[in-house]
Amino acid sequence: METLEFIIYPDGRVQEKVTGIVGQSCAEVTAAIEAQLGRVVSQETTSEYYTQLNQQSVSHTQTTYSEW
Repeated sequence: METLEFIIYPDGRVQEKVTGIVGQSCAEVTAAIEAQLGRVVSQETTSEYYTQLNQQSVSHTQTTYSEW
């Protein structure tokens, strides 16, 4: 489950926490929100950021024989 959590402090700072999004796509998801919020002071990546999506690739081979 993808979750975005925001903590808004009395001084106006906003802390954003993203969970459930694997890989660098979390940066794409949050870019528009961060642009509206203002200047990003710091970022910390989690282990989910470095996780690769598991994609299986299937290769097909075809063998032909001559009929000599």
